[in-house]
Amino acid sequence: MAERMVAKQAPRFEMDAVLPNKEFGKVSLEENMKNDKWTVLFFYPMDFTFVCPTEITSLSDRFDEFEDLDAEVVGVSTDTIHTHLAWINTSRDDNGLGDLEYSLAADTNHQVAKDYGVLIEEEGVALRGLFIISPEGELQYQVVNHNNIGRDVEETLRVLQALQTGGLCPANWKPGQETL
Repeated sequence: MAERMVAKQAPRFEMDAVLPNKEFGKVSLEENMKNDKWTVLFFYPMDFTFVCPTEITSLSDRFDEFEDLDAEVVGVSTDTIHTHLAWINTSRDDNGLGDLEYSLAADTNHQVAKDYGVLIEEEGVALRGLFIISPEGELQYQVVNHNNIGRDVEETLRVLQALQTGGLCPANWKPGQETL
């Protein structure tokens, strides 16, 4: 039976990553927490695929909105930082990512994908999992879907804003509306 993760402390992580300036570095949940930031952690199956760049670039295009909400976005796959960099250095016109506003992390030992329950072990890739973690390290939202369906950036922003209200948000709540 699967173990519940929401409303518990999120699994801690530190991974090698390609930073927005295209340098290699590290990303970690502890660092985001220390900086009092929300974390939007999303997993995707692999670099140089077809659905993934639509999500990754859409999140990057809306990065300022996440930044305004004190959120760090971290993309993760089981590919290496070198593959990530090659994909970032490939133009969007050629199915690449081009410049990104957030880091892409490399979960090459598959541990973080395992910890978050999204690893397809027989394939060595992650499902499309998205997790929103509070600055205190509590996992407050998770959604996982099959790899053939891209996620909605607008919905991710809506949920993040709903969580940040601290109130009760009814069905179809939109930012700016009253909570219950």
